[in-house]
Amino acid sequence: MGKVYLIRHCKAEGQEPEAALTEVGVRQAEALVHFFNEIDVKRIISSPFKRAVNSIQPLAKNKKIDIHINQHLSERVLSTENLPDWLEKLEQSFSDTELVFEGGESAKEAEQRMSEVVEAASKKEGTTLIVTHGGIMSHFLSKYDAGFGFGGWQRLSNPDVYVFDGDQKRVARVWREAD
Repeated sequence: MGKVYLIRHCKAEGQEPEAALTEVGVRQAEALVHFFNEIDVKRIISSPFKRAVNSIQPLAKNKKIDIHINQHLSERVLSTENLPDWLEKLEQSFSDTELVFEGGESAKEAEQRMSEVVEAASKKEGTTLIVTHGGIMSHFLSKYDAGFGFGGWQRLSNPDVYVFDGDQKRVARVWREAD
């Protein structure tokens, strides 16, 4: 079984798929290079969103590894409607993982998408880095840490790094951006 690191992207200018990293986010991407410097990374899989790819590009370049894009790592769509109370709706989705809003995806569906990628990566030899987003990552982390939930989502930083232990079926935070 391989080791899998789950990385939430660095600070970005927005939430749309083409949002670029901020100046701070660019520096954070360089900090990820230093964090993973001594780790023998075999593969990198990323969400197709620009902020995710740009978060890991410096490391991929440093280690001379291609970034494999996987649509399953895209951020969860809560709803295609404008929800003025979106934060309340998001919190509800952590309690009722099958709850679906107009044009959106349930927390359970998002978690299952990410689980497919993580579990496949954990069966490969060597270390895999998976770069994704706070929403979908939170639902995945909640699967293995029942106490994570909405509060865990609120405590995530940009970037944030967890390691997934496929044998023990658990996750642990190994690095986060200092506040």
